[in-house]
Amino acid sequence: MNQFKRRDFIKSSSIMAGAAVVASSSVSSVFAAGSDVIKVALIGCGGRGTGAAFDAMESGQNIKIVALADAFEDAVDKAYESLSKRYGDKIDVPASRRYVGFDAYKSAIKDADVVLLTTPPGFRPIHFEEAVKAGKHVFMEKPVAVDIPGVRKVLESAAEAKRKKLNVVVGLQRRYQKNYREIVNRIQDGAIGDVVAGQVYWNSGGVWVRPRKPNQSEMEYQMRNWYYFNWLCGDHIVEQHVHQLDVANWVKGKYPVAIHGVGSRAHRTGKEYGEIFDNFSIEMTYDDGSVVSSQCCHFEGNQNRVDETFQGTKGRAYVNAGNHAVLWDSKGNEIFRHQAKGDPNPYRHEHVELFDAIAKGDYKFEDADYGAYSTLTGIIGRIACYTGKGLKWDQAINSNISLMPESYTWDTMPKALPDENGIYAYAKPGVNIQHYI
Repeated sequence: MNQFKRRDFIKSSSIMAGAAVVASSSVSSVFAAGSDVIKVALIGCGGRGTGAAFDAMESGQNIKIVALADAFEDAVDKAYESLSKRYGDKIDVPASRRYVGFDAYKSAIKDADVVLLTTPPGFRPIHFEEAVKAGKHVFMEKPVAVDIPGVRKVLESAAEAKRKKLNVVVGLQRRYQKNYREIVNRIQDGAIGDVVAGQVYWNSGGVWVRPRKPNQSEMEYQMRNWYYFNWLCGDHIVEQHVHQLDVANWVKGKYPVAIHGVGSRAHRTGKEYGEIFDNFSIEMTYDDGSVVSSQCCHFEGNQNRVDETFQGTKGRAYVNAGNHAVLWDSKGNEIFRHQAKGDPNPYRHEHVELFDAIAKGDYKFEDADYGAYSTLTGIIGRIACYTGKGLKWDQAINSNISLMPESYTWDTMPKALPDENGIYAYAKPGVNIQHYI
């Protein structure tokens, strides 16, 4: 793993064509013989984690939640209350299987057949590694890492999951959304010719902020306000905009050879915003010379835009998460429009497909690969903007710069610390380059 090359990341073209990769052989069911109950552990009991558990419970299979784990006891209690209220005895989680602390995931994984990994993404590589070692099927939220060493760890675990024929689904739900599947299939079948350019966007007013409370340790504060610290979040170009970067890579059927861009802290400059930027604009160049441009920002009052457009030699395409998808020919004539009536909820449908495969004893999903590569695309984009330097994929992928703390305890000091005024250092393009590459 010391010398990654771009060709090593993309040598299996099948993983880029869609969400499901069907193996020629199947594996036996993971749950107990004579029972159709699939035991599930939720690791990460915040809002997105609880939502993932709801989606799993609505997958149509006989599922029981048997373990909950989170760093915070109040998060475990809240998730247990919400799930129990809706699903009653399908939430079979006595106090002895409600695990709290940094190592809680290890105990929860042992109790289950399938694990839902929904903590802040900085923990994803070690949680995924543990689940695969234990031989569990996995749903894990995007992104799958926050730094390049973390991406490499995920790829190592993904290779082991393949050897063990473990299904792995990543929460890049556009891969499971009907309009995206239809439009990408048509593009890759040549409906608009060769894709020569594209534009992808996630511009919005930003997300929640959780103020510091009295007597919190630095570790607890950063864990509570995790979106604003790179070791937990990866910055919003990685945590949120990974969706659009993944769509670009999916449409192209490959990954960029070079990325450059600009970004800054222009508006969200207060200490409550930690160390992250509030805007990024990057250009991803692919090996055929095509360029996909990307924008993402968190500006209050900004016009929201979350969608993707692509131009080909024979026409153009538009798609968004609101179930829209349209193709035009080179003269502007509409040649396809997705009809969204009755489309399944993609957040739920990824669980429907995953648990259906598990119930049947099938091996179909290897999402960890493209999840890792699109996460890496965002990380390289972040580094390019933080440093003000264009980066080639082959230059970046050997980075050994880890954002993670040396240990995980409430007394551990993260690497990013505030000054005497509570202000965190942040990237200054062209100035403090050595911290990021």
